[in-house]
Amino acid sequence: MVRITAAEYKALLARRSGATASRPAAAVKPKKARVQAHPGLPSVPEPPDVEQLLVGLAGVGRTWTLLMPYRVELLTSNQRLHHMAVHRLRSALREDAAKVATAMRLPRLERAAVFYVLHPRPVNRKRDPGNWAPTAKAYVDGLVTDGKLLPDDSHEHLLGPNPVMGSPVTTGYARMTMVIAELT
Repeated sequence: MVRITAAEYKALLARRSGATASRPAAAVKPKKARVQAHPGLPSVPEPPDVEQLLVGLAGVGRTWTLLMPYRVELLTSNQRLHHMAVHRLRSALREDAAKVATAMRLPRLERAAVFYVLHPRPVNRKRDPGNWAPTAKAYVDGLVTDGKLLPDDSHEHLLGPNPVMGSPVTTGYARMTMVIAELT
């Protein structure tokens, strides 16, 4: 075992960092925290054109368009969240969907097609509405389990949820609209 003194250890660290007597080690600049500007108050997006969504479906009965409650944070496929944070957010989304279903007095259906329409923030970049599938799944779970819309969310009773890109919101964070179509 080799023992070195404190001065020798400091010199070794200085050599490893590239510092010499003529050139001291560069000071590390702290990174500036990116402060994101608040996007403003929530806005109500334009309702989606339901007729375009239902073009390829056969046996469509009644339809309902549900604008889901405003939330600052929605689940996306690209997030890196702790599993408990995901659980809390998923539970809140399910509860929101159940409350909307109860308030709208949605009837119990045997089969339905569900579309989720993403209304993104007004940021000029490409969007993939499929990335919001975890939010849509939580909403569908809330509609089916807690809102009692369908007997089950299996393929026998539910077609979807299918992603659709909607018009962007003017202010606030992204919003989501659920379009439910009864299948006869």
